[in-house]
Amino acid sequence: MRKSLALVSLAVTSMVALAFLIPLALVVGQLAEDRARADAERLAGALTPVLVITSDPASVGQALTSTAGRVAVHLADGEVVGVPVATDEQLRTAREQGLAFTEPIPAGLVHLQPVLLAEGRVAVVEAFVPRAELTRGVEQAWLALSGVAVALVLGSVLVADRLGARVVKASAALADGARKMGQGDLATRVVPSGPPELLDAGVAFNRMADRIGQLVANEREILADLSHRLRTPLTALRLDSEILGQDPNANRVRQAVHALEREVNELIRAARRELDDPDGGRCDAAQVVHDRLVFWSALADDQQRLWNLRGTERRALVPLTRSDLAAAMDAVLGNVFRHTPEGVGFVVALFHQPDRVVIVIEDAGPGIDDLEAALRRGSSGAGSTGLGLDIARRAAESTGGSLVVDRGPLGGTRVQLRLGRAEEPA
Repeated sequence: MRKSLALVSLAVTSMVALAFLIPLALVVGQLAEDRARADAERLAGALTPVLVITSDPASVGQALTSTAGRVAVHLADGEVVGVPVATDEQLRTAREQGLAFTEPIPAGLVHLQPVLLAEGRVAVVEAFVPRAELTRGVEQAWLALSGVAVALVLGSVLVADRLGARVVKASAALADGARKMGQGDLATRVVPSGPPELLDAGVAFNRMADRIGQLVANEREILADLSHRLRTPLTALRLDSEILGQDPNANRVRQAVHALEREVNELIRAARRELDDPDGGRCDAAQVVHDRLVFWSALADDQQRLWNLRGTERRALVPLTRSDLAAAMDAVLGNVFRHTPEGVGFVVALFHQPDRVVIVIEDAGPGIDDLEAALRRGSSGAGSTGLGLDIARRAAESTGGSLVVDRGPLGGTRVQLRLGRAEEPA
């Protein structure tokens, strides 16, 4: 915008300057020529009284000394005093018509002034104007006019640039605030500045931000209340289903309760994803892994499990929301605590590769007997829903990666979350 304003000012001022400069330049040239003509007429007219008084060539020559050789006199008897430049035809016209006139010649202009003497005789005074005299001072005047025009154009561009800078600064502040707001920074506010219209836009932006913050806070409260109100009866229903026994009808009830609980969790997670994802579908896997290990470390210490965490010192962006990656980590770590005896240690490591990030969770437990069956949705050989590894698999595949489950060096299960890498922000 700033550049555009400067270019518009340059174009408009240049056209205005040219509109005045060209006519002024022509007028200056015409004035110089008119001035030269007037000087020639003045010189010729100054000799008229001399010719009326005397026709003596010597006296006339004495009068011509002050004309710098630019005036010649054609006496009535044909004698010429000075250096003539007029043609015979021009002289004959002046004598016959008895009228003064000015005509161009190759070297400049010549002004012929006939003088009527006694007894009908006619003398002609010619005044010569060199071509250089016709344009004397014109070039300097044109340069001065051009300098004034350039100064005016540059001044207008400078003023337009300063005004544009003010507008651009205010617009950039609004754009930056909108960008931060779009990235989830609901505390962003702008300082209204610039022209009245942008001042109003800044005030409106701050009001909008306040309103959005209030709406998001209300939304969080509604989601928290929804989570509590749904999970409480579901938990009671699940506990009741566990005491129904092992007959087929009881198993169907338990499966239906688990399915309902799973769908409710998915709905709540989907509803909260936009609120919990200020990075636009990306998160720092190293930070999420570290945070989840901090969360699970309290239970691990209580169960006297030795654990180790490696590779989270460096940032690792993945195209996955923080809540989805945290859910996948909790699902895999939950399996470690659920399916291995207390005191069994585990290791979590994050590996940085050029095109992906690999999160490895392995334990020193007994391992999984049927690895293929463990990866099937809803399948479990330990009495659980069997959805933990499926949640982790879907999270990995959503990034273009995969989930690999095998037996690790510690002797137990090793789960590898192979996640696609997200581009670092510019």
